[in-house]
Amino acid sequence: MAQQHLDPTDPTAGVVTGESLAGYLRAQATEFLRALRLHRETGGSAAGAGESVDAARALRRSARRISGSLHTFRPLLDPDWSEEMRPELAWLSGTLGLEHAYEGRLERLLLALHRLSGAAVFPAQAVATTSASANSAGPAHPAAQERGNLTVGAAKAGALLERQLTLARTRAHSTALQALGSSRFHAVADKVAVLASEVPLTPAAATTDLRPPAAAAEERLTDAVTALPLVTAGHPYNAEALVHGLSPDPAPHPQDGPWHQVRLLLRLHRYAREVLHGGKLPVEVRLLTAGQALNRHRDASEAAAAAAQAARTPRIAPATAYALGVLHADQRHEVEAARFAFQQAWQKQTAKVP
Repeated sequence: MAQQHLDPTDPTAGVVTGESLAGYLRAQATEFLRALRLHRETGGSAAGAGESVDAARALRRSARRISGSLHTFRPLLDPDWSEEMRPELAWLSGTLGLEHAYEGRLERLLLALHRLSGAAVFPAQAVATTSASANSAGPAHPAAQERGNLTVGAAKAGALLERQLTLARTRAHSTALQALGSSRFHAVADKVAVLASEVPLTPAAATTDLRPPAAAAEERLTDAVTALPLVTAGHPYNAEALVHGLSPDPAPHPQDGPWHQVRLLLRLHRYAREVLHGGKLPVEVRLLTAGQALNRHRDASEAAAAAAQAARTPRIAPATAYALGVLHADQRHEVEAARFAFQQAWQKQTAKVP
């Protein structure tokens, strides 16, 4: 049997110990504090609204990486501190992400309504155009009337979605501001500040190899992907995502749960690889493409749920309900397309680019 030689250019070829984990956590804690300072400097002014949004995203990004690393490498960290820190970071990341999620969901649904109605203008403008055509002399063509009815329904559906999601976004914004000013957040920030200089590793972490916990994270991801119906997802237009589309249950779509879980496990795997490579992680196209597909899957799933929730609004016009039904089906087709894209990306051989 030929002797295998370690690649000297691979930082994970040798033993990667707890010092690498400590350096990674310190770097993420520093990024967290830098983003927090930027958010405080720009959060109170209208001119710095864009920078404030970027700072909030940087806060979430650092919080996710710290929390994910605490989960994957918890045997190397102080258990009491780790178990206390992880849920607080998850709370912070989730709270800060709600406003952005509602904003993106509304934009996605409105763009879909414009595309489905064949209009290149906003729904309100489409309503005005349709009204002007109706007031002109001469009967309209039946096909034009059907197109006009759909456009009117799409306009009313868009207005309904905008009211609901804008209200939800406003509430999420208020919740985020309250969270950032709460004693709970200040306690988290204080712990992250300590983490930037002192990582509570166990005594054995200095000689413990990080590769087995990282391999376990990859194995959990592989097992979860194996449980997915990838054979079905590999057939385009299989309509599997439309099953239970008329279910009266307002809970999230049951078949989406395993895909969401794979998305979270893929994120943990990526963070573990970042720890092992010490910030010099090469881009793996397979993981990058698969992650993007799962992000689209989540966005489409949540958008479909928002359309279904809007369709349950009492006393809405039939044209509005019809437009929301078409919109829901469209987003479920987007879910199916994202599953197909993930299946295609995951089946490819691993390819790296510098």
